[in-house]
Amino acid sequence: MTVWNGFARFATTPVTEPPAPGAPARSLEERVGYYSQFVTIRTPAIDMLAKQVRALMVLGRHQQVTARPSLIVTGPAGAGKTTALLQVGRACHLAHTRRQDAAAVAAGEQVPVAYVLVPPAASAKTLALEFARYLGIPVAGRMSQAAIVNSVCHSYTQAGVRLVLIDEIHRLNPRTTTGAQSADLIKDLTERIGATFVYAGIDVTGTALFSGVRGAQLAARAGLVDCDPFPARDGVREPFKDLVRALEGALDLRHHRVGSLVRLAPYLHARTAGRIGSLTRLVKQAALTAVLDGTERITKTILEAVRLDHLAEQHYRPRVPGQNSSR
Repeated sequence: MTVWNGFARFATTPVTEPPAPGAPARSLEERVGYYSQFVTIRTPAIDMLAKQVRALMVLGRHQQVTARPSLIVTGPAGAGKTTALLQVGRACHLAHTRRQDAAAVAAGEQVPVAYVLVPPAASAKTLALEFARYLGIPVAGRMSQAAIVNSVCHSYTQAGVRLVLIDEIHRLNPRTTTGAQSADLIKDLTERIGATFVYAGIDVTGTALFSGVRGAQLAARAGLVDCDPFPARDGVREPFKDLVRALEGALDLRHHRVGSLVRLAPYLHARTAGRIGSLTRLVKQAALTAVLDGTERITKTILEAVRLDHLAEQHYRPRVPGQNSSR
């Protein structure tokens, strides 16, 4: 998705939907494909980000000077930051296509959304090359950084880019020379491209990104959207249980008893530390197992057999000092 054709294909591919009530039973192959993709749950973070992005895009439409206000999606690993970023990007792409010339968008003559990953140990030039690669801007081997940036700004403006999504922003460290130059490049791009910039990164406020003069500039311009793990309880509400209920409602299993997964919510919260990424992976892998082994229901035994990401496993089964870790 870090090139225009790939992102456009993602944005226009129909989202995965759970089976409709009364619909014909799906084949084994169809259900395996369904769980390979699975559904995207609309979380409060996605809703908040969507509202904030819409507002900033409207405000920035008539702004002629200085960098436009931006947003940063932050939170721990596996909390759904990239998912939130991409869902908002998809919505922006589809909305623009409906309002404008769909043929021009399909042909790449209009590009409403750009999605760029910050490369590891990014220098200003390698980051500029990522922006160029997204639109397929020709870059000669001996082009200077300034020439690449000028080409990027011209091409993005000509293509009508209105929303720039920059992921893995925590990889930038303004305390280093290359990191400082990369941060300066992003600031330059925000002032020269008439688009709203939205960043995503792991625990951004705790990194060097907000330190020093450059960090102060970013902090003064960027609002924060937190993708925190879901708490088991928030006052009278039970956010994590609501999340489990939504995932259970999307299952396509012939013998699964509705509500049995919700009853396991305390266990699931302990397994995943409330992170939506770990929970979604756990549920869809368990569902896929239930389809393939013919049991057609999710049980705690099946859930226990799923090996999750290391972060979740360490949280659920913390290593005891001196204990043999071989399993």
